[in-house]
Amino acid sequence: MTSASPRRSPLAMVLLALLAEAPMHPYRMQRMIKERGQDQLVNVAQRNSVYQALDRLVRDGLARPGGTAREAGRPERTVYEITEEGTAALRRWLTDALPEPAREFPEFPVALAFLPILEPDRVRELLERRATALDEKIAGIVAQAPPGLPRLFLIEDEYRTAMLRAELAWLRALIDDLATGRLAWDEALISETLAEFGE
Repeated sequence: MTSASPRRSPLAMVLLALLAEAPMHPYRMQRMIKERGQDQLVNVAQRNSVYQALDRLVRDGLARPGGTAREAGRPERTVYEITEEGTAALRRWLTDALPEPAREFPEFPVALAFLPILEPDRVRELLERRATALDEKIAGIVAQAPPGLPRLFLIEDEYRTAMLRAELAWLRALIDDLATGRLAWDEALISETLAEFGE
């Protein structure tokens, strides 16, 4: 292994988990990620991202080329397999990721921090659009679950829908506060607040 402590990333975890199932080529990995709906967990819109992450796993000694495969009408492709170090790293990454909340930097809380830049009615309109999008996203996740699939294999979707439903409930309450005027602001409030709490 060329790296003392290979860097954990969501995509690296997904790729190693796929290779733990069976050796496969990058195109099949990307296809399986999409078929399983895991493209909602990791960004594989560009196949190059799979190749780059896989190259890093190979450099770190967590995966290795394991031969080639050819499908009818397709070019020969390199098949990769997980190494013993890769299996150990995957188990370590899972053990580290499950108990400790990650330090993540999503855009939405940043946008919320600067609501006063926009007018309350405009904010309410934008948040109503977000609520509609969340409703659609939840429905899409629920609809894609194959009937009869054991809960164990849907647990990430269960988590995602729980988080989305919690956000949606909070968002609807916020929209109601904006609609009724319980949450409102104007230039005077902003100026007073900056004068009192600004440096």
